[in-house]
Amino acid sequence: MTVDGLFRLDGRRALVVGGYGGIGEPTVRLLRSQGAAVAIAGRSADKAAKLADEVGGVGLRLDITDKESIAAGVAQTIDALGGLDIVVNMAGTLIEAPALDFPDDAWDSVMTSNLTGAFWLSQAAAPALFESESGGRLIHFSSVRSLSGGRRGFAAYAAAKAGLNNLVRQLATEWGARGVTVNAVAPGFVRTDINAHAMEDENFMRMVLGRIPMGRMAEPMEVAGAVGWLASPAAAFVTGQIVFVDGGVTASQ
Repeated sequence: MTVDGLFRLDGRRALVVGGYGGIGEPTVRLLRSQGAAVAIAGRSADKAAKLADEVGGVGLRLDITDKESIAAGVAQTIDALGGLDIVVNMAGTLIEAPALDFPDDAWDSVMTSNLTGAFWLSQAAAPALFESESGGRLIHFSSVRSLSGGRRGFAAYAAAKAGLNNLVRQLATEWGARGVTVNAVAPGFVRTDINAHAMEDENFMRMVLGRIPMGRMAEPMEVAGAVGWLASPAAAFVTGQIVFVDGGVTASQ
C-alpha cells in the first residue's frame, strides 16, 4: 500500500443501494472520483438509471424489503461490473408514532427496511465480497438514533438501527477471516431535501442546532466522505465500527 493509493478505488466495483438519494448521490460521485465502477440501485429504476447515465455507472432496481429483489439486484450488479468489492446500503424507512400506539404494520415495515433487508443484502453480497482480491467492504447506514432515544416516536426506527449496529459487529466478527470488513456510518442531522420542511421551522432548528456541539448540520458530502474512507485501502484494518458523523451529538449525550 502506497501513500498515493491510500484512498484510491481503481478497479473496485461498488453497489450503492439508495444511491440516488440526498446522501447517496454525493457518495456515488465520490466513489466514482476515487476510481470505482458503480452500480446505483433503489426502488426507482428510473432515478437510478438517470444518475448512472450522468456519472457513467449502471442503474438498476433493488427493493430492500424484498429478498428476491435483493438477490436479483446483486446478481445483476455482478454481471454488469464483473464482480463486487464494495456494498453501501443507505436504504431505510422512518415511520414515527407514539410507542404505546405504534401500528403493527408500521413496525414491521421499519424493521424490514432497516434491519432485515440489511441482513438479506449482506447474505446476498457476501459470496462475491469473499472473492474480492482487494478485500470486500460492506457499509451499512445507521443513525444517531441507534444510540439514544428521542422525544418523538422513534421506537421502531431506534430499535432497528440499534439492531443493525450489532449486526454489523457480528458480521465483522464472522467475516473478518474472509477478508471482508463490515462497518456502519451513522449520520446525525444532514442538510438534504428530505429535511427541507423541518429546516423551515425556526424553533425546531434552534433546538436541533443547540444540541450539536459544532453548531451546524452536516453537509451530504461530509457523510459521503466517511463512506469513501471506509471503502478505501486506508480503512483496511477497520471493521465492526459504527462511525458517527454527527458534529459531536453522541459524544455529548
